[in-house]
Amino acid sequence: MSIQQLQASKQGGPFIQVTVPIPKPNAGEICVRPRAVSINPIDWKNHQFGTMVDSWPAVLGIEGAGIVESVGEAVTTFKPGDEVMCWVQRSQFNGAFQDIFTAQEASVAKKPATLSFEEATSLLICYLTAAAAVVIGLKVNIPGLLKPDTSSTPLQSILVLGGSSGVGSAAIQLLRAALPSATIITTSSSAHHDHLRSLGATTCFERSAQHDTAILKAASPRAYGVDAILDAVGASVEAPAVYEALKSDGPKLYSLVITRPGIELPEDRQSTMVGGQSMIDYDPSAMKNLAKLVEEGKYKMPVKVDVVGKGLQTVQGSLDKVMKVSGVKLVISL
Repeated sequence: MSIQQLQASKQGGPFIQVTVPIPKPNAGEICVRPRAVSINPIDWKNHQFGTMVDSWPAVLGIEGAGIVESVGEAVTTFKPGDEVMCWVQRSQFNGAFQDIFTAQEASVAKKPATLSFEEATSLLICYLTAAAAVVIGLKVNIPGLLKPDTSSTPLQSILVLGGSSGVGSAAIQLLRAALPSATIITTSSSAHHDHLRSLGATTCFERSAQHDTAILKAASPRAYGVDAILDAVGASVEAPAVYEALKSDGPKLYSLVITRPGIELPEDRQSTMVGGQSMIDYDPSAMKNLAKLVEEGKYKMPVKVDVVGKGLQTVQGSLDKVMKVSGVKLVISL
């Protein structure tokens, strides 16, 4: 028995479909036949720059939703036939872009019945990364689900850079649920401002405001500056002046989402860098918590889903689009 696997032949090179044996799960692993997969900026960076790719050819893709094909030893939460959504910790020949991929049990959750496979695959890495940025980076508890390692004074104001990104949109609604009375300021293109307010943002500015500290400070309580910055897109690399929006006598928390290798954290602030794996390492039930929030109606789709293709052969063309859109998650149906 065999499956089709989509391999990126080399850095920046063409994709080819290869016939390979059906994978078998090891202990603690689950093999899933995807019905939909997401296209993420990291997939484009993997392909174009070899980011986090050790050798070629390589199978890319970090998110998928589908049907459990088989489970490994000691897996008790899932069984063949279950509908699930998965974050894939990819290796050279294991990624979402193939007929069957392998995922760790902690990176899999049962798909909420209210979601399509296309909607489910769009949620995962954005939620995990946003939750890590909120809980680990800002030490803010998400009600009923997670508690930070250390207690801190409740934040009164937060600046979210890149609010229209999947991570930024997810973080805004998690922050609003955790801090009902806080001032949440965000930056994005104006086309997304109404949506971000519906998720919980207090004030929205164009991206150019990242270079204008006076505007950002003026929107904070008493114009003193914000207690914390959550940088969902690495905006501070191009706009270091944004640090001046922090309140001079506040906690000066800075939570940075990993968007590229080599980014260094500022040393004069309480800074943390996080990614999706950070959340699973911190709380192995994070994926289960996401499904619970969706089922209880406490977590909305952070961005719109755009189905841009059907079948593995449409992956390469879709990668060309992912860096040209905002406020939307690109998905392929299988």
